[in-house]
Amino acid sequence: MAYQPDAAFAGLFRAFTSDPQSIGAHLTQQMAQQAEDAAMLVSTGSDIVLFPGAGRPPSIESFRKSTRGFIELTAVSHLPLALAYLARMREVAPHDDAWKSDAARLRQHAEATRDANSVALWREHVAVESFSGQERKIANLVDYTCGTTIEWLARAERNPELLSFECLNAEYFAAPPGAALAVPMNDVMFATFGLAFLDIVYRIGNWLRAQSLDWQRAMVLVSGRSGRPTAGATWASNNMCYLVWRASERVLQPERILVAPHAPSFSAAELPDAAGLAELERTYRSIWLNTRSSIDIARRLFPDQPAYRFDPTPADSMPPITSIDDRDATAARLRRIMEDPAQLLSNCVADYIVDQLHDNGNQPQNVAIPGFTNVSYPDMAKP
Repeated sequence: MAYQPDAAFAGLFRAFTSDPQSIGAHLTQQMAQQAEDAAMLVSTGSDIVLFPGAGRPPSIESFRKSTRGFIELTAVSHLPLALAYLARMREVAPHDDAWKSDAARLRQHAEATRDANSVALWREHVAVESFSGQERKIANLVDYTCGTTIEWLARAERNPELLSFECLNAEYFAAPPGAALAVPMNDVMFATFGLAFLDIVYRIGNWLRAQSLDWQRAMVLVSGRSGRPTAGATWASNNMCYLVWRASERVLQPERILVAPHAPSFSAAELPDAAGLAELERTYRSIWLNTRSSIDIARRLFPDQPAYRFDPTPADSMPPITSIDDRDATAARLRRIMEDPAQLLSNCVADYIVDQLHDNGNQPQNVAIPGFTNVSYPDMAKP
């Protein structure tokens, strides 16, 4: 017979916190009653919802795949990286030609994207406010990235050694000034990451400020998975924490932003009905308040012991960017976010873009993005 704990001991265990009628559950309920009119912000991997409190209906804003321009810019950002993956395929299995069919398919997608790209697409279809006035330069960036990569893949069909890391690093990703490439692809990757995140920070920041929140009482939860399964599980590695904190003008105490990677998530594309949203709100408030109860009790229970001071470091100490031309720092950030499983990929630009936008009075056209602002991409022929 399988072991079962003694019933009396099990009852004592459940009496504290692991039962709906436990002391811990009752304390959380009391705290929820006192904070029922306080705002609750919940961010997932692609959306952010505001539960205003007191039974008022929620408001939702998306910031990832469903937003204008995100897929377009991310697709272009991934295009150079795809060549590195092809090079690794050749390296792992040198006698397997599987990479050739993948390379041919990638080239076809790049050709179709280059044909679809235009200034009109960025100005009239994507039509993102934070890109206003930059549409031609973005179209030039896309045309240059696609054209350069298409040509490289065509040459690699005849000379597979072009898809070696030695060759790619020297002539494609980190080509030195004066090389055949007008702009090295490391610049392209950082620029596209930066542009995509600039729009996220601009829109979400404006949306948050429009809510007129009482940041002193606001409860914030970063819920569920963000990006790859191992990433964004801490305040420092989840850039939404830093974004919300800066949007509050640093009024919100960082300790009031909790990261709960195992909490339930949601998607704006597949929202539950009103009753389901109300249940989600109750769940999120319970998670936040239940966690907070331990903090409040510790401060009363051990008054003579040194207090824990929560002092998060944005982006977990990413290499600082000292100037718009600091290619060593931007490349180091790209390496860091790929090499550190705890990092969201967008962390290579997140803290920099958030700070730049705030320092420039929330004017996206004044934000200097390495790899974009400081370089000139060849002008494409079509409008």
